[in-house]
Amino acid sequence: MRHRRYPSDTTDAEWTLIEPLLPPPACDTARGGRPERHPRREIVDAIRYVVDTGCKWRALPADFPPWRTVWGFMARWAACGVIGQIRDALAQRIRREMGKGPRAVATIIDSQSVKAASTVGKESRGYDPGKKINGRKRHLVVDTRGLPLLVMVTPADLHDSAAAKEVLFRLRLMHPEITIVWADRAYAGKLINWAKKHLNLTIKTVARPKDTSGFVLLPRRWVVERSLAWMMNARRHARDYERLIQHSETLITWASITLMTRRLTRPPGKISGGTHLAV
Repeated sequence: MRHRRYPSDTTDAEWTLIEPLLPPPACDTARGGRPERHPRREIVDAIRYVVDTGCKWRALPADFPPWRTVWGFMARWAACGVIGQIRDALAQRIRREMGKGPRAVATIIDSQSVKAASTVGKESRGYDPGKKINGRKRHLVVDTRGLPLLVMVTPADLHDSAAAKEVLFRLRLMHPEITIVWADRAYAGKLINWAKKHLNLTIKTVARPKDTSGFVLLPRRWVVERSLAWMMNARRHARDYERLIQHSETLITWASITLMTRRLTRPPGKISGGTHLAV
């Protein structure tokens, strides 16, 4: 058992939350398999280290398991949907602690364009003329408390209204209880009628007040913008480095899982020293 020395390492309380949500090792199933060589907690700590520090997979410190092993667990858990299940389970637990129902019925959607590193191929990147960014776009859906429900990554040249059809379709499949989605004016127009007709979702847009300049706190929309800012505290997300879009989505989800486990395990009554704990 390695000594935990990094800020991104799981605490005992955090690991108590995460461990039951991971799939059982193959050796413990009826089908059988070889015992895992490295403890699951060290694998999770290594993934969180990459997300928090932004280092290359090959640059993982030597006290972690081999980077190929860590990357393999990350990819397999992502492919079978485990990471999304962990995110949803933690979000539901936080909502219960807030006195809310476990599932949200109102959500907010927004997007964020980020530059892509040279490791991102031209087939999954694009140029966003509005933001003057060559890279990818992250589409995030959160509940009214800022808890993430869905993240989807696309090339940055895909307009929000075009990407929103796929985002909202996934959202409807994963969360059939949702009835309303708050958004900015990029999601207005034909999308509103399409969402109502095909998904039975109501899209309500929040426009920026006329004759204003600089930063303006907009009702509803500020919640998702705050969540996007929280994700950027993880240095891996300052740019998009992932070759595959699904891995980019997975590591963004890992950042949200870290935020939620810290929110659930902080001492009662303690005021957080940073906004990243104030979910």
